[in-house]
Amino acid sequence: MKEEFLHYLWKYSLYDQERLFDNEKNKIYVLNPGEYNHDSGPDFFNARISVAGTVWAGNIEIHTKSSHFDNHGHQNDPAFNNVILHIVAENDKRVFNAKGEEVLTAEISFDSSYYDKYTFLVNNPYIIACQDDIKKLDVILIRHWLNSLVIERLRIKSESILKILSETENDWDESFYRLLARYFGFRINTEPFEMLARALPFRIIRKHTDNIFQIEALLFGTAGLLETGLFKEVLSDEYYCNLLKEYTILSAKYSLKPLHGWLWKFSRLRPSNFPTVRLSQLATMLSIAGGLFSRVLDATDIKQIKELFEVSASPYWDDHFVFGKKSRNFTKHTGSQAADILMINSVIPMIFVYGQSRDCQNISERALTFLENIPPEENIISSEWKAAGIIAESAFYSQALIQLRNEYCKKRKCLDCRIGSKIISQGKKLKDQEELLLEP
Repeated sequence: MKEEFLHYLWKYSLYDQERLFDNEKNKIYVLNPGEYNHDSGPDFFNARISVAGTVWAGNIEIHTKSSHFDNHGHQNDPAFNNVILHIVAENDKRVFNAKGEEVLTAEISFDSSYYDKYTFLVNNPYIIACQDDIKKLDVILIRHWLNSLVIERLRIKSESILKILSETENDWDESFYRLLARYFGFRINTEPFEMLARALPFRIIRKHTDNIFQIEALLFGTAGLLETGLFKEVLSDEYYCNLLKEYTILSAKYSLKPLHGWLWKFSRLRPSNFPTVRLSQLATMLSIAGGLFSRVLDATDIKQIKELFEVSASPYWDDHFVFGKKSRNFTKHTGSQAADILMINSVIPMIFVYGQSRDCQNISERALTFLENIPPEENIISSEWKAAGIIAESAFYSQALIQLRNEYCKKRKCLDCRIGSKIISQGKKLKDQEELLLEP
């Protein structure tokens, strides 16, 4: 039996409270189970119990066996001197704290169906272990939990954004540019796009927002994609030669050092997603007068933001995917789906962090509203949840389901999940919704 399961029983009072006694058979009344502690020290702080008419206030420590108190070295740790109750599944040894005082120890009794359900979930071969049981739960409970998970996911993303802000000395435009570039790589080229954003600061691009061609020259040149020999037949390509000529001047002016062109991946990509095409589209976005991030913050409607990210590559790329080689002619537009990906992964998290850092709740809430107005993501994870009967109506909920699947289901943190916790607490008594409707 795992300690975390006993923590769960204690936290939610799912043990037999009538069978909690001390060594003298005095009944122990739990007035307050305490606050769950995820860090070092006793498992629950600020608990209150009553034994033989005396009320005790302090901490609770929990182990599968009482001897583990000594095995973990708590008998020599003053931090455990204020433990008023030691809860165990098996009381196999009397234990004492660092002051030499015996620690009140009591065995916990509980319905075995709780443990049966817990072991069933954690040993289930499916990633979504509760896929059969989740359909039997109240939709409101699930919805409330998903609402919390969206915030949790945004806060996790906030950590990486705050790190970028620290590196850029709180330059929001520079930080947004780096974040946007990272997700412009669409997984396959995430790393080189991120490296490019560091090698070519936004402060340089900002000086050329009135000239998209110069921005393209800066991006392609610093990306290393103007290297001689990287593409065939480029020496006779006028556009390529003009970019190379322009970059030679600009790189000398700003002391730019290009990346290696071989860093960029073209294989396993649809031609429309080639980094050459994406870099031209990025140049169009970055050429917005007044700054892209400022326009994002000023937007009050999701359509206003999407217009900023649904852009086309320059005309040269209408009949090219790489330099020097013509292809069938069509405009290389980012498209609604690509814009949604950028919105979900870079724009909305950045707006959320900005609102939090400025203590402007309305800005953070606007980010959540935007998320609710974006279609749900279609991927393997959304398919898994559909099979379990959970369908996301928007990106707000598809993001929550990604968080739930990756951080709870996959790691078998069922006890920390409100859905898993509820299912376990009902043991074997969980019934189908149809059965519940038939009950008087």
